Amino acid sequence: MATVHLRIGDLVWGKLGRYPPWPGKIVSPPKDLKKPRGKKCHFVKFFGTEDHAWIKVEQLKPYHPHKEEMIKINKGKRFQQAVDAVEDFLKKAKGKEQNSDGKGDSKGKKTPNKPLKILEEDDEDLSALKDPSEKDLTDSDPEPSTIERLGAGPGSGFKWESSPVKDDPHFHHFLLSQSEKPASSMEPISKRLKIIEEDSGSTSIQAADSTAINGSITPTDKRIGFLGLGLMGSGIVSNLLKMGHVVTVWNRTAEKCDLFIQEGARLGRTPAEVASMCDITFSCVSDPKAARDLVLGPSGVLQGIRPGKCYVEMSTVDPETITELSQVITSRGGRFLEAPVSGSQQLSNDGMLVILAAGDRTVYEDCSSCFQAMGKTSFFLGEAGNAARMMLILNMVQGSFMATIAEGLTLAQATGQSQQTFLDILCQGQMASTFVDQKCQNILQGNFKPDYYLKHIQKDLRLAISMGDMANHPTPMAAAANEVYKRAKALDQSDNDISAVYRAYIH
Repeated sequence: MATVHLRIGDLVWGKLGRYPPWPGKIVSPPKDLKKPRGKKCHFVKFFGTEDHAWIKVEQLKPYHPHKEEMIKINKGKRFQQAVDAVEDFLKKAKGKEQNSDGKGDSKGKKTPNKPLKILEEDDEDLSALKDPSEKDLTDSDPEPSTIERLGAGPGSGFKWESSPVKDDPHFHHFLLSQSEKPASSMEPISKRLKIIEEDSGSTSIQAADSTAINGSITPTDKRIGFLGLGLMGSGIVSNLLKMGHVVTVWNRTAEKCDLFIQEGARLGRTPAEVASMCDITFSCVSDPKAARDLVLGPSGVLQGIRPGKCYVEMSTVDPETITELSQVITSRGGRFLEAPVSGSQQLSNDGMLVILAAGDRTVYEDCSSCFQAMGKTSFFLGEAGNAARMMLILNMVQGSFMATIAEGLTLAQATGQSQQTFLDILCQGQMASTFVDQKCQNILQGNFKPDYYLKHIQKDLRLAISMGDMANHPTPMAAAANEVYKRAKALDQSDNDISAVYRAYIH
């Protein structure tokens, strides 16, 4: 592969990890920021965001020759805004050149143009090449913010910092915030969120906008722990890190922690250690048994709980499990919040989950920046157990709906109707939704890669039916759907997506 020779000031397309190519500008790194050893890379500031990263040379392309190519493969709104920011930058730069031609600087501060040195791939300290007349961030560059990110190697994500942590050896090599304003905890949630009082007396709290999208989050200064890096947990942790939170992770399969360590997370050896090290510890595991074991088992969370420590249970479990965990955590002086999430792996990755919280209201407020990083909306539903009840009802409806859609697709086929036409008609009517379109398209393509495990939706149906029994409330539709999912599990579809319930109808 031919070597790309670039220099400070060049506009480029940079590719980092799973993120799409993005327009940026090569800039000088801070003086105390070393290039990652053994990595042939340049330091890039991205347009349309407040992001910086070391990018490997093979992941960089000159901006102008590849502009049309990149625009064709990326149609997103934020991407277009980034391209527009590049064009604005070019216009301003051209205007400055025209104004300065033959006129000099009326304030006597103009510095003659100097040829920029080529960045040698083996240079250990790129700051040595910095033109002394060039600032790290020029007036024409995108505006800086209180959160910056830095990728540090192949496949890495981002590390954000919001306050000086130079005394911490784990973070000395990461880019620190360029803001002079010290980090502070989130302002009271009532000032940032829209509050709606319901007749029931519980409170729904919705984010006024999706701050995970526009990047305007000020991360809490509290130390965050996270237990469980499955389909949902992985996306949540990635967004917490991107938004500048200091996160310590643990997972039963330790190898899953490696990517997040590269992104800047710390590693906890046991759940107890994470809980003892962190101010707020989140967990997101598969079922009630796993949730209990994580807290009550050997080296479990309970052993690390001290007065004032916060524990947030994000797993979808039954209200009885929530009540038990709340009691044992608070018996040790801890503070407890349940916060299960509604969404999928893709929504988790995008920071667009819906968070249902209940329990200690002050913990909910302390988690404000975390919830904004991982979700588009959060609701506070009162006493512990209410969020579990609401989440089971939501997943009961979703699971039953998916089973019905699969039933319709297979009946169309059995009666000689086109499944694609059925989908086209469905998506033009009142039932049209992204969920319906994506799941049906995946079914027609035979793509059952898990976005939400089939075994988990069946578990949720079972728990919802049990909850209905306890309330003496009939759940016949959920019971019927549950039987279909049980058949799909018997056909080895447990670890496929919930749309694999389709296969229960064709076997």
